[in-house]
This record gives sequence, structure tokens and C-alpha cells, in this order.
Amino acid sequence: MAAERYDFKEVEARWQKFWDETRLFRAPEKPVRKDYVLEMFAYPSGDIHMGHFRNYSVGDAVARHRMMLGHDVLHPFGWDAFGLPAENAAIKRGIHPRDWTLGNIETGRNTLKALGISYDWDREVVTCLPEYYRWSQWLFLLLHRRGLAYRGTSFVNWCDSCKTVLANEQVRDGACERCKETVGKRELEQWFFRITDYAQRLLDGLDGLPGWPESVKAMQRNWIGRSEGCRVLFPIAGESEPLEVFTTRPDTLYGVTMMAVAPESPWARRLVRGRPAEADVEAYITRAMARTEIDRVAEGREKDGVDTGRVCVNPLSGETVRIFVADYVLAGYGTGIVMGVPAHDQRDFEFARKYGLPVKVVIRPPDRDLDPGTMTAAYVEPGVMVNSGVFDGVPSTEGISKVAAHLEAMGAGGSTTVYRLRDWLISRQRYWGTPIPMVHCAVCGVVPVPEQDLPVLLPPDVKDFLPKGRSPLADVPSFMDVPCPQCQAPAKRDADTMDTFMCSSWYMLRYADARNDREIFSREAAKAWLPIDLYIGGVEHATGHLIYFRFLTKVLRDAGLVDFDEPACTLVNHGMVRDAENRVMSKSLGNVVSPIHLMGEHGVDTLRLAMFFFAPTRDDILWNEEAVFGAKRFLGRLFDTAAGLVPRVAGVTTPAGAGPLSAAGKEVRRKCHLAIRRVTEGFDGDMKLNTGIAAVMELVNQLRSVEPADVPEADLPAYAEAVRALARIVAPITPHLAEEFHRMLGGTGTVFREAWPVHDPAAAQSDEVEVPVQVNGKLRGRITVGRGATEAEIVAAAQRDENVSRHLVDHSVSKVIHVPGRLVNIVAKPRKA
Repeated sequence: MAAERYDFKEVEARWQKFWDETRLFRAPEKPVRKDYVLEMFAYPSGDIHMGHFRNYSVGDAVARHRMMLGHDVLHPFGWDAFGLPAENAAIKRGIHPRDWTLGNIETGRNTLKALGISYDWDREVVTCLPEYYRWSQWLFLLLHRRGLAYRGTSFVNWCDSCKTVLANEQVRDGACERCKETVGKRELEQWFFRITDYAQRLLDGLDGLPGWPESVKAMQRNWIGRSEGCRVLFPIAGESEPLEVFTTRPDTLYGVTMMAVAPESPWARRLVRGRPAEADVEAYITRAMARTEIDRVAEGREKDGVDTGRVCVNPLSGETVRIFVADYVLAGYGTGIVMGVPAHDQRDFEFARKYGLPVKVVIRPPDRDLDPGTMTAAYVEPGVMVNSGVFDGVPSTEGISKVAAHLEAMGAGGSTTVYRLRDWLISRQRYWGTPIPMVHCAVCGVVPVPEQDLPVLLPPDVKDFLPKGRSPLADVPSFMDVPCPQCQAPAKRDADTMDTFMCSSWYMLRYADARNDREIFSREAAKAWLPIDLYIGGVEHATGHLIYFRFLTKVLRDAGLVDFDEPACTLVNHGMVRDAENRVMSKSLGNVVSPIHLMGEHGVDTLRLAMFFFAPTRDDILWNEEAVFGAKRFLGRLFDTAAGLVPRVAGVTTPAGAGPLSAAGKEVRRKCHLAIRRVTEGFDGDMKLNTGIAAVMELVNQLRSVEPADVPEADLPAYAEAVRALARIVAPITPHLAEEFHRMLGGTGTVFREAWPVHDPAAAQSDEVEVPVQVNGKLRGRITVGRGATEAEIVAAAQRDENVSRHLVDHSVSKVIHVPGRLVNIVAKPRKA
């Protein structure tokens, strides 16, 4: 049968209608053997492109495979519909974010349905609809009730292009992850979540995630950034509180000759308020805030600062120490205050030399003394403590714990642990987001909206939603003006909206009970389906969403709403789809390829096959439409092969191993079971479906090597087994074609209710093996011998090989090394003349 006789348009439409009418992908309410497969949901800032298609097709293939394993599969989908991506796209086009977003959702949903993805659409969630964000607001109130949501004033990341604050996780290399503009700092009062209260649990939990990529776990460990060290308290004359410093080198404490305070630290202004240096410090803070953090800590950049005119006291030596504000200190590490030890820290050394500060050696190398006057760089290696009072002569590595213990005994500090992780800043000065359910009352303060009054609706008729540096909602009296929930006096709503990461930090739980209008989800539904068994998404979310949703899961467990501590058992990071210029496919770059156009020209299964065959799931792929043509030709051969063999094998009931087979029949059976094994391994291991597809291609080639009419009767059981196995092992990859095969073979219902085939290791073995042959350790040939050949037969065959024998001319064989089934190495010496 010719390839063009496979009418993919008719076949795909028919089977998609069948799946829809039979509700094949609807997950049961009470699963027996649950399997939750989830891809990260989509930003609806445009239609689905090939990058999305790859991600969703991987999840679809896994979900279909697990259906065939007899699992009850939950495979839902939804839309991360609030936030900057959708709002910026709408602003660019001059339309309302709601209209743009809901229009894109409709388009994207239709595309995904046309692609036949196996989603349970009954559980679809859309985060910008009140029935969803009501529960995001409920979660905010839960966090507030538990002391995990608070309002604080601090310097925050500010994107002047997007006119909003950003969480640390949304700043990449000093730039906004969305618009790529440089991020500065602005002092604002904002809402935060105390994710730092969970820092150690987030860190410890990574050890219990063997199914997560080590790269992602390493990134999270680094982002959480646990550091063990020592807190030191430096008293300040005229202040009731001391300066608190965190250091990993308390052994250098006697060498402190300066203090450096981060410009963002509250201490920077507090130290100079009403004092002569106030104007200079304020001007310096302004300049420092205009620099990115990357610029501030860049290696080679000249360090600078400003003297506050204040001093503190070293708690061990009693010496006074000048206090500077210096922007090479970041507020995000430790306490935002650094004790300057110029002799033993390079940054402090450079700063001290610039400002003429003392350099005091307190650690000397084991083999020599150091002269502070001639030092050209800080000495940072371990050594022996000197000029350190009672600690003189102590190895510096021992001094770390001894000094910490001494400080603790004095009440001036002691051992402690700090984390790099900062609290999650969730306020956004944008319109398109979940309103924060808090009310500001002049009498009662900040008051939560009662749960029965949720959702606080985002006003739909706002016309001026352009970013201004403050929330557009602040200019909508009908939204802002409300009575206080406690005293009924006139009050104001909170004008900010929530970070869109709030919506995506719990969506996986809503899928378990998506239509519940009484509670966020029932405990029974969460217990039935969660945690996620397989989560698929990009590695770029490692230190954002993938931390946030772990945090919220732990909060919900502490609140008694779920009985698990981690949201996903296994995480697979899919590779990116790149264009001909090696750029990641992205709507923002305008280089996306739509699957809808290609689907109409080549068929869905062709696109899926090409995408899976490009590379292993975790690897990036370079999009090449030529590969689509190759996949289309193979599907034609596959259909042609099955259609040609079905009339001969449809009625065969004899098991393939029941009788003798010809050499060709044995090879068909071997390649059949090899294909079953490799496709199965592709789903069970590293998602290397391309190797399984290659094995399927080898099987098809073998089946085509003999015309159907010429297949011997004795071999028909092997051919029948192979064709039936083909229909099943290609089902997750090319589902429409597999359904067609299944019906051609007399199957009823759907192939996805058939059992996944199990490979027979014995059948997958060849009667012959290929053995490499070396002469004096160098590969000179390969021989094929029977699996049961003796060592003498194998060595004789090796020496008969044409190329091997040529390298043995004029040589005497002195030794033969035979590694059964793997290698023959002939050791030979030249004959003497």
C-alpha cells in the first residue's frame, strides 16, 4: 500500500472524536492505582508553538503509556493567566488584558484539542477567573493567619520598564527576566511571605527527591545558600542596639579595622540621622541603588564607600572601629553588615588601601611572618593566629570554633546558621493579577478580608491599566473604597496585586478537585491524587516556581490540609526547541513555529514522531522541517507494512515461540522484543524515546524485507506477534495511527485499554554475536559467530578474518586473550629473520 493512502486527516479526526465521545481521558474520582502526570501550565500570551508542543507531547506520551500499564491517570491542563507576560502583550496591542488573555486561552485550547493531547478538560483551571483566584486569596489569608505573610519596608528590586517590583528569583544577571531591562532598587512597603522560615526544610527535603535532576537540586541548594558561621555583636556608643555581623571567619576577629554596611540596610540611615554625614550618606545610597548588584560585587571593580563618622567597639580587643556604608556589601547576605578584615579578605584589603585604613595581620602562614606594610594582597589561607590575645598560636581552623564559643560565653555572639534565601516578595504594582485581600483602616490598621467575602474581585472595567509605578487599582474608587471589616469605618483596599507565582504555587492541588466551590480542595481528593508522580517542565524554573510550590506544599501540610511534604516525586526537565540560528523558540523573539500549520500539512502523529526522534527529551533540539518529511515517509512505510501484513496475521492465534522459525522469522521476533524493550526503557529511564523509535524502525525494515505473500506459514506467529506489538508500542508516540492498527487487527474499543507488551529477554537475543578482534591491542576486525561457539572456534574464526590475518603476516602468535562474548586480543611478535 502506498504511503499517500494513509489519510491522516480523516484518521486523526475520527479517533479524536472517539476519545472525546468515550471520555477516554477523564480521570476517576477515586483511583485504584493512581498516576498523576503533569506538565507546567501555559502563559496564554499567544498560541501554542513547537516548544510548547514538545513539552505537552512528552507528558501525553507518558500518560498514554501509563494508561496501558493499567494505571488510573490524571493528566490535566490549565492556564497561568495573570501576570506580566499576558499584561505586557495586551498593552503592546492596545487591548484589555482580560480580552487578550481569554482570547488566547480559547485559541490555545482549540490547538491542544486539535493536537489530540490526552487532557482531562473537565479539570481545566484558569487562574484569572474568580473561581480560581478566590482560593489564591484564601491561601494568602491562611499564610497571614499563620504569621507567614507580613508587610515590610525595604529596598526591593524595581523594573522601571515594567513599573513593578520583582522577587529576587525574577532577576536574572541583574536584569528583569521578562523585559531584560536593568533592575534597580527602590524603597517600598510591600507584602512578603516568610519562606525563610522554611529554608532548612526546603534544603533537607531535596535529599528525599531521588527522582529530581541533580542539577536542579544543586541550583536550589545554592539558592537557599546555607552558611554556618558566627554572629558577632559590636556595641555602638549612643545606640541601644549593637551592630550584628555574620562571619564565617571569627578567627580573624582581632584583625577588624572597619565595618561596612550595605546601602539597603536600615542601619545605613539610622547611623547618620541628624548627624554631619547624613547628606553624604544619603547621596551615596542614591548612587549605589542605581547600580545593579552584579556591578556592585564585580571582580576588579574599584571598591568605594562613605564614612558615617560613627564607630563601634570590637568585643574582643576593645578597639574602636570606623563604620562605612559600602555598596560591595549586599543586604541579602547575612545581616547586610560586614566586619572588615583587610589583612585576610581581598575586598576589605582593596577598600582599606583606598581609604588609608589599618591592615592588621592576625593569621600568619605556618612558615613565615607577614608585614602589613608590604602586603600586596590579603592572606586568605589557613594559618596560625597571631596578635589575637589568648588565641595566639592556635591554628586558625581550630580558632573558628574556639572564638565562637568564647563570644557565646561573653554574651557577644556565638555559632549560628544563615541562609542566602530571602523572603518572597509578592506585591506587584500592576493591574492584571490577584487582588491582595487586605484592607487598610486608620483605626484598626491592616485588616484581612473575611473569608466569606472572597473573592475580592478584580474590577473588569478598568480602562487605564497602564503601569505607572504604583498600582492602577489605586485610581479606581469603586474598588478601593470599602468599610473596614472590623469597625465599619471608611477604609481602603490594598491596591497591589499578587505575584503570578502565587497562582502557580498551588495549582497542582486544584486539579484534584477543580470544581469544588466550598473549599480550596477536599482532603480526600488531595490524598487520592497527590503528590504528582511525574512533573515535566523547564529547568529555568529551578529557583522560582520549583521552590515556591515546594514551600506552599509544606505550609499546607503544617496546616493539616495535605499529608505529604513534597509536591512532585519525579521531575523531568525537557530541552528547548531552537531555531536555525540556535535561538530558543520564543514569542518575544518572534521565531516561533506553529504546530497547527504543520499539523494540517503533515499530521499530528508525524510531528510527534519527528519531535521524539530529534533527541532525548532532556536535550535541546534544533528545529528542522526536513526531519518532519522523514518522519512522514516512515509513517507511510509503517502503515503500508501493517496494512500489507494484517490479512495474513489477523487470524493467527499460535504463540510465536510455539514452533520452529526460519532465520528470517527468528530475526523478526528478535527485533520485535528488542523494540519492546527499548521503547519501554525510553519511558522508564531518561525519556530517551529516540532510541526506542530507532528500534521500531529496525523492526519495520525487517518486516518489509519479505513480501507479505512470501512469509512462510511457520513464521506467521512471529509476524503476528510483531504487528500486534507494533500497534501497542507506537501508541503513546503516534496514537492515531496506533488506534487504526488496533482496529485493523480486529481490536475493539481503544488500544489504550490494551496491556503494554512485555519483552522476552531470550527472544531478544540473537543466535549470533559480533566479537571485536584486536591484534596487539588495536582493533583490526569484527567477526560474527554462533552464540554457543567454543573458544577454539572463535579464535580460529578471528585468525581467518581477512584484515586480522593481514596483520599477522610475518608474526608469531604468542598469546590469545579471549573475553567471552566481548573481545579477542591476539598478541603477536615479529618473526626473526
